Amino acid sequence: MNTLKIEHIEKITPNVLQIRTNKPSGLEFKPGQATELFINKEGWKEEGRPFTFTSLPAQDHLEFVIKTYPDHNGVTEQLLDLKKGDELLQTDIFGNIYFRGEGTFIAGGAGLTPLIAILRDRHQNGEGNENNKLIFANKTKADIILKDELSDMLGDNFINILSNEKTDRFAHGQIDLSFLKKHIINLQQKFYICGPDPMIESVVNDLKELGVEHENIIIEE
Repeated sequence: MNTLKIEHIEKITPNVLQIRTNKPSGLEFKPGQATELFINKEGWKEEGRPFTFTSLPAQDHLEFVIKTYPDHNGVTEQLLDLKKGDELLQTDIFGNIYFRGEGTFIAGGAGLTPLIAILRDRHQNGEGNENNKLIFANKTKADIILKDELSDMLGDNFINILSNEKTDRFAHGQIDLSFLKKHIINLQQKFYICGPDPMIESVVNDLKELGVEHENIIIEE
């Protein structure tokens, strides 16, 4: 188990924290993978939760982007009280979502987190993101995590849809069959899907109905 010391912590949306820590030597992971984190405080050292690395493997720090649930009286609520110098404990690395080829990334809310590192890695070290597309579902535009950075990386391939707010700029509603038909031309590409379970199930069913092969659909297992 590694001890991570918090170097920077801030809210980047009303309910999402960005936390940076030191990086233990020898720690290896693929962009998109996750680890289990514990708060190094009495009463919370046994309460592990999975969180995705949003930093890249070559960077000298770790970063996590974490949605908090202040009314749940759980780990993420406790994270809101942390400050620079506090510690987290980190254990195993796991995760089925990592880059397998260019494609369309489909995320709901905090389900974006595994996709952040993949898209950052392609932007910095790969062939870029001109052939990757991100479809991102949120309740309101204030909930869009890292909106400016994703716009810079993806340009017109960054497509947002909002369920609880109507704007001139973004689509309104859910990621359904008609929305996917409108935004997906190539059915032979990879599809990376991450978000709440009902959303994943619905999107997977819609993609299969469109004719996408099972082996081209990548979800967290």
